[in-house]
Amino acid sequence: MSRESLRQFDVVVVGGGPAGIAAAVRAAQTGMSVGIVDDNPSLGGQIWRGANRDQPAAARQWLQLLQSAQVTTHCGMRVFHQPEPGILLAEGADDVREFRYKKLILATGARERFLPFPGWTLPNVMGAGGLQAMVKSGLPVSGMRVVVAGSGPLLLAVASYLRKHGSIIPVVCEQASWASLLRFSASLMAQPSKLAQAVALKKELAGIPFATSAWPLAAHGSQVLESVTISRRGKTETIACDYLACGFHLVPNTELAQLLGCQLSDGLVQVDEFQQTSVEGVFCAGEPTGIGGVEKSLAEGEIAGLTAANRRQEATRLFTARAKARRFARNLDRAYSLCPELKSVPAPDTLVCRCEDVSYSRTKEHSSWRSAKLHTRCGMGPCQGRVCGPATEFLFQWKPDSVRPPVLPVRVGSLAESVSQPAHGSLAVQGDHQ
Repeated sequence: MSRESLRQFDVVVVGGGPAGIAAAVRAAQTGMSVGIVDDNPSLGGQIWRGANRDQPAAARQWLQLLQSAQVTTHCGMRVFHQPEPGILLAEGADDVREFRYKKLILATGARERFLPFPGWTLPNVMGAGGLQAMVKSGLPVSGMRVVVAGSGPLLLAVASYLRKHGSIIPVVCEQASWASLLRFSASLMAQPSKLAQAVALKKELAGIPFATSAWPLAAHGSQVLESVTISRRGKTETIACDYLACGFHLVPNTELAQLLGCQLSDGLVQVDEFQQTSVEGVFCAGEPTGIGGVEKSLAEGEIAGLTAANRRQEATRLFTARAKARRFARNLDRAYSLCPELKSVPAPDTLVCRCEDVSYSRTKEHSSWRSAKLHTRCGMGPCQGRVCGPATEFLFQWKPDSVRPPVLPVRVGSLAESVSQPAHGSLAVQGDHQ
C-alpha cells in the first residue's frame, strides 16, 4: 500500500451529496482549483444515488454543472485523519491519499437512526434507506412483502420507490402522531414545492395503509425475517413480510467536524451566516448543520462554496432561500421528534451494540457512554458507535465522547502509512481535472 500526495487544492470538499456538489460547483466556477472526495463509488450521496434514469432533474443538472466546472473528483475515498492543519488523509481500495487544501468544506451528510427492538438483527431487517440503496444496486424485490416503519419523510419516499419496483407494501408505520403530522402538513402551505411533492407522494402511495403512532415491537423468524409485530395506537398486530425497512429519521455525520475541532451544539455543527465553522477556513453545509432536505443542502452548499472563493456578496443572495429551507427543517424536526414510548420497546436481551453483542440490560447498568465502552465495549466495534451511539443517546440521554483519529475504521496498513511518512516528505502526484 502506498501513500500519495496530491497537489494542493484551493478548496477541498468532503462529501459528494447535494451540498458537496453545490459547494464544489460554485467554488470552481470562480476559478478556484477544487477537489471533491466521497466514499461512494459515484457522486450523488444517499439521496441522489443511482443510475441517471432514476435521478431527478435537479441531480442531473448539478452533476452536469460539476463536470463542466472541471472539479477533480475522488470517489471511493474515505477521509479518516488530519495529521496537521491543511492536510487530510483518505483511504482508497488499495492506497492512502493525501489531500492538501487552503479552504475545506464539510458536506458529510447524514445516516439513518436505528433503534433496537427484539429481532432487529434478523436477516432482512434493514434500514429504509439501506434497502432502497440495495434495490438501486440491483436487489430484486418484485413480489416481496415489505413493511416500512420508523419515522420521517424518507419512509414515504422509500415505500413509493419499492412499490414502483414491484414490492407489496402491507403498511407504512410512522411513530409520529396524526396531530403532529397535520401541523406539519399545514406548515407546507407556505412552501408550494414541498406541498406538491407531498401530494405527489400521496398519489403514488394510494391504497397503502398509513398508520400513525405506530412502530415495530418485534421481528420474528427462525433463520430470516418472517413477520413483524407492530404497535398501532396501542394495539398490537403481527404482519407476515419478507423485508422490514426501518429507520427513525436521520442523524448528521459530524465525526470529521469534531475531529477538526469544530464546535457543535445539540449534535449539530455550528456555523455563521456564511457557513463558516468555529475553525478558520473550514466550512460546513447540509445535514451536519441540521436535517433539512435537498433545498437546504443546496443553498448552504452554494453559500459555502462562494464564501470559500471569497465571493461573499454573491453568497448573500442565497440567504433568503436558505432561511426558507431552514424553516422547513425546524418544522420537520418538531413533527418527527421521537415519542418516549419507543424507549420501552427493547427487551433485556435485545442487542443494542450489534458489533460487540452488548445487550440492553448490560448497557442500562451504566450512567454514561464512556462507562459503557470501558466495561462492555459498546461502540468499539467496526461501526465505531455510528449505530448504537444515536440509539443510546435516545434511550439513556448519553452524550458521545470526543472523536479521535481514525474517524472511520480503516486498515492497519492505512494507519501505518499515516504515521510512517512525514506529511511533507511524500512524493507529489499531480491531480488532473476530470
